This record gives sequence, C-alpha cells and structure tokens, in this order.
Amino acid sequence: MPVRVLEAQPEGHPRVGSRAIFVHREALELMESWHPGLGRRIASYGLTWHTKRTTWRGQDVFVRTYPCTAPDRLPPMSSLPQSTTEEVLTEACCQLGVEFIWNCAVADVTVADDHVVLTDTRGGMWKARHVIAADGPRSRVRETLGVRLEGDANPTQFVIVDAAEDPEDPRKQERVFHFAHPALGGRNLLTVPFAGGWRVDLQCLASDDVATYGTGAGLREWVGLALGPAYADRITWCSTYTFSNLVANRMVDPSGRVLLIGDAAHLFAPFGARGMNSGFFDAYAGARAVVRAQRSPDPASVRAAAEEFANQRRQAALRNRAAAAAALSHMLPRRSMARLRVTAAAAVARWGLRAGAWLDRGVYGPTRKPGASTY
Repeated sequence: MPVRVLEAQPEGHPRVGSRAIFVHREALELMESWHPGLGRRIASYGLTWHTKRTTWRGQDVFVRTYPCTAPDRLPPMSSLPQSTTEEVLTEACCQLGVEFIWNCAVADVTVADDHVVLTDTRGGMWKARHVIAADGPRSRVRETLGVRLEGDANPTQFVIVDAAEDPEDPRKQERVFHFAHPALGGRNLLTVPFAGGWRVDLQCLASDDVATYGTGAGLREWVGLALGPAYADRITWCSTYTFSNLVANRMVDPSGRVLLIGDAAHLFAPFGARGMNSGFFDAYAGARAVVRAQRSPDPASVRAAAEEFANQRRQAALRNRAAAAAALSHMLPRRSMARLRVTAAAAVARWGLRAGAWLDRGVYGPTRKPGASTY
C-alpha cells in the first residue's frame, strides 16, 4: 500500500541526547520479519553489554554475566542512541517507497465515514483512508479526537545525563543499578553503556533542588562521583524529568479510521525500556489492522479491525503501565512494609542469590509470563 509520513521536523533536524537507547531482541526480531536485515543492522550499530550488577550502599548484592550470543542469533538487546535507530528505520522506509513530507506538523483532523483529512500548520490538506498517529506525548491528533490519557504522574525528579565514552577508562561495560549510592548521599543511580557513551540516571530525593544536580558545578560534581573525575568534562546532554504512567482511554476513533500508537497512545516510566519497544509492536498491529480493513472496506469490517487492534494494544499498554509503576515503587518504596521488604532483601542478598535477583528484577517491574509478549 502507498504510505506517506507527515513529519513535523525538517529533514536532517538534529536529535539531541541518546533518549530511548534500548532495542530489545523481541523488537529486533519483529523488524527482521518486516524487512530482512533491518533488525541485524540496528543491532550492528549498538552495543550489547553482558553483565548486570546491583549494589546496596556500595556493596554488590547481585551480579550476573550472560554468555555471548551465537553469531546466527540476534543479541538480547542493542544499546544505541535513538537518533541512530531513527536514521536506520527512515532509510529502510525510503527503500520500500515510503514518502516523507518534512516540516509538516498536523494542526487538525477531520474524520468522515470513509476517509480522514489532515490539515497541516501551513494550510495544506492531506486525505487518506486511514491514519496511524505517532505524533508523540503532546499528540495533536489525540487532542483533536478528544482522547484522554489516564493514569498517574509521580513527583519524584530524575536527572538524566549522557557522557561521552572515555577510551582510556578501564571500567567494564556493565549495567549497574546502585541502591542508595554512598558517594551520592544515598540517592539511587543507574549507569548503562551505549554505543559511544554512558547513560546515567540520578534519582533525586524529595528535598532536592533538581536545578542543583541538573546544571553547572553541581551536575559536574555528581557525574564525576558516579563515573569518575574524567567524566565531569565529558557530559554531552542533560535533562531533568518526572515520570508519567498514562494510557489513552481509547486508541481508535469511532469510525476506525484513526489509530493511535507509541507515545500518542501511552507514556511509561522508562524502567524496562517499554516505551519505544512497545511502540514498535503498536505500529505492527496498526499496520495489520489497516491491511485487514482495506481488504474488506465496508464500515463494519473497518471498525472491527480497528477495535481488535485497540483492545490488543490497550491491554498491552495497561500491563506496561502497571509494571513501570511497580518498578518505581520498588526503587522508592513509600509504604513502611515495602521499605522493610527491600531493606531485608538487601541484608540477606550477600548470602542468598534469590534476594539479590529480586532486588535486581524489581527495578524493571514484573517480567512477561511464559509465551506472552513483554510489549
């Protein structure tokens, strides 16, 4: 089918920061099914770390190293800047004949029985039988359709930093989660390597002034403590944020002509890398729904295809929202019983592997059930 993408940004617009750095194996395999070689190409640009480590007040409570992946298999994940993933996907789309209309932000949406009309901010009009809306957390399409995001926002503030790789740094490429980092005043810290650098997430305390840790000397000081003094001068990007766990109350319009995917349909705390990876599966399900609807174009079939998509992807989004919320509760337990459980697990983790594994898994929320997709 002919596909046209209306992209709000101009062609070549620079993307600042690493943003969503994890593409998991399930998503890489899905891309291979779309376009043979695509998943492997994204994996080739990324980094695969094999050791994960969790500490409690500076002491290891869980360490696991996984074997290297066989050459004929995709890796368990690829860690790379989101901009690189976007470039590879855009190139693949162009190879398949997708037309990109750059610098073309959507301003309004009008839905008829058998088509949709999009009006852009320059006054242009675009007519289509179906629209898949992937226009982000501030989705204009979602707003125009009157769809609401439902869920919770957490007031805990985080500072996220990219630091360029130091070629002389002997540290291993490991993902490390520090509960109550002793050099950082007991704040939680996550460090993750990606191709070309390190991602560092600092979880601020309720009493913190986030500006102190997100700018100037305060930023350089804690990054130097977290990664080593050399990295204080290797910061390439910094952002501060709070987490929202939100899901659209519906993912299609009543006619079944407009489908919401990705951040237009849901926002998750980043634990477990659920946002972008879930968006890939949204896109796949949305494309299948459009194909099915256009093969049987009567209004009832169109609505049925869209509703099947909406039910499937909303259930997945609700699972991801719950998992992300559970992860945040594990990292920053508010109830006394939950705090006691985490503290007790840390105390016995040096003698019992299961307690350390529980601490490690909790940071990412509940994992999938056997045979079910994570996303």
